[in-house]
Amino acid sequence: MKKYIPFIIRLAIAIILIQTLRFKLTGAEESVYIFEKVGLEPVGRIGIGIAELIAGILILIPRTAWIGAILTLGIIGGAIMMHLTQLGIEVVHGGKSDGGVLFVTAIVVFILSAITLWLQRKNIPIIGKKFQ
Repeated sequence: MKKYIPFIIRLAIAIILIQTLRFKLTGAEESVYIFEKVGLEPVGRIGIGIAELIAGILILIPRTAWIGAILTLGIIGGAIMMHLTQLGIEVVHGGKSDGGVLFVTAIVVFILSAITLWLQRKNIPIIGKKFQ
């Protein structure tokens, strides 16, 4: 069971990243609102969606999981900062609140990506040799 846990963590990250794509890439009202509020609509929304797709794929492949984890940390770190500086923990749009779900999900993905990077540290070229 212990050897499956890293894969389950990576799978959870990929599922979360990839399932949010339909909102970003189809121009869902909530997604457009969020990216307009932070001044990144539409290029940022589509660009970040594509970056999340790439990260989600890379994190599933054992050889590139460390790259996917680094990319995810960057993307989700940016999302967390946007929540803390511009959006708020709870996103409210049109009288509807997400109840902080987007922020909590970002924190979970960030933590799981950090764990993945730590577990993959030996696979990182150049610096990975120091961990063996």
